Amino acid sequence: MDSIGTGSYAKVVENGVQAIEEVNQLRSSGYSKEDIYVISHDQDREEQIADIADSNEVGLSEEGLFGTMANLFRSRGDELRSKITSLGFNDAEADFYEKELDRGKVLVIARRARLI
Repeated sequence: MDSIGTGSYAKVVENGVQAIEEVNQLRSSGYSKEDIYVISHDQDREEQIADIADSNEVGLSEEGLFGTMANLFRSRGDELRSKITSLGFNDAEADFYEKELDRGKVLVIARRARLI
């Protein structure tokens, strides 16, 4: 499923290889490293894919201090939904994507940096 709605783009892919390919396609279409995020249910896998693809993981600058601290006490599923909503998706979309991540898939999100 692809989603282009709230100013963010998301694509669920089957594996790390497809995630890296999607990141490369997004980069060739004008997104920068700072615009692209990789999310996986397995945190080690997420870090590996993000490193290889030269993309971001959701962190303090996206979630804010409160969200980042709250994640220390959340289940992985709750943490993932929080990360997804921090990138501009609503709760229903975050639930859908988190269920896909439960199935071992990888989520690639692109969001243009907002100017303040």
